[in-house]
Amino acid sequence: MIPTSPTGGGFVALLRNRPFLALWTAQILSQVADKVFFVFLIALLVNYQPPPGLENSARSALMFAITLPAILFGSAAGIFVDRFDKRQILASCNLLRGLLILAIPLLPREFAVLLMIGFLESVLTQFFAPAEQAAIPLLVPRQGLMSANALFTTTLMGSLIVGFAIGEPLLTLARSWGRFGQELLLGGLYLAGAAILYALPLRETVADSTITRAHPWSDFKSGLAYLKKDRLVSSAMVQLTLLYSVFAALTILAIDLVEEIGLKPTQFGFLLAAAGIGMVFGAAVLGHWGDRFHHKPLPLIGFLIMAAGLTVFTFTSDLWVGLSLSVLLGTGASLVGVPMQTLIQQQTPESMRGKVFGFQNNVVNIALSVPLAIAGPLTDAVGLRVVLLGMSLVVSIVGIWAWQNTRRVLQDVI
Repeated sequence: MIPTSPTGGGFVALLRNRPFLALWTAQILSQVADKVFFVFLIALLVNYQPPPGLENSARSALMFAITLPAILFGSAAGIFVDRFDKRQILASCNLLRGLLILAIPLLPREFAVLLMIGFLESVLTQFFAPAEQAAIPLLVPRQGLMSANALFTTTLMGSLIVGFAIGEPLLTLARSWGRFGQELLLGGLYLAGAAILYALPLRETVADSTITRAHPWSDFKSGLAYLKKDRLVSSAMVQLTLLYSVFAALTILAIDLVEEIGLKPTQFGFLLAAAGIGMVFGAAVLGHWGDRFHHKPLPLIGFLIMAAGLTVFTFTSDLWVGLSLSVLLGTGASLVGVPMQTLIQQQTPESMRGKVFGFQNNVVNIALSVPLAIAGPLTDAVGLRVVLLGMSLVVSIVGIWAWQNTRRVLQDVI
């Protein structure tokens, strides 16, 4: 059970909410731009040669430059978001990202410059993400948050599926526009998002005294204190952390999994795409008919579905069964991710949302990084089947613990 209200019309009500539609449109533009930018950055490696002896490490260095800001600035960005106007933060981040890309032709073609571009783009993304999450409750009534988060999740997963797929064709098309067509395409997407966000009608409360007197360390401690105090929010964050950890590990394990079901290692994207389709499906169901499920233990059901899928994966060698299991994993993940993100938005006071979402962004990015480092070596040490069964057991235990913990907290509140 999660403390949510009926969605009040689901997606139909959201589509009548013009301010939310503006935010959602800007999210689509930004998400597509993010994915195409990643493809663009990898393609630029051909023209930005790394120092001698580092050719094989160039892609890893670029990935590290993109990942590092998420760990360094996630919480700090959330503190900043609470102190300043979220509309200006959102618009400014997209404006600066667009201008940075448009400036690429003017910058030296050196590998260090490419690392700097990736790093700065990622820094701006760390400020954009918590501001976007904190803006949703300001534009959508409480009873519509489940649908809003479902729609945002659908768009996020859709951009993962579509964004990388259309990245290369879009960049190829942009080359026909001229020498700097690719930069114009990417920069234009971000600038279009910035224009939409600049006109966004956001009504929020920001204390004047905090705008001129910043106390980041105090804000950070107050954010941690709030998470310790509100066990519903902290429990939701633990569940989201586990969810992202599982999917980070699956991105590594997918290379071995596809071989088990008869595909080539280079075709691991089929499994990830199938999981994305499952997430889109689950999020769409929750967004449209969430009022019928708000009294159900959705996260528990989601975790148990994921655990079952991971377990069955260890015994299958059939292609269509494997793809179906991936869809099932994605559906289960949506039953965890959408309700927990909604709960955090509902429970967190407006003055704390930036800190909480910044901290969440920090934790999630660490949760994404750790499994990437250990999943491969662990599989080599104990085997794929043991790793999958171990993940299934952990997912089941955390799901049952979170459900029981949530019930106890709600009973204490009542």
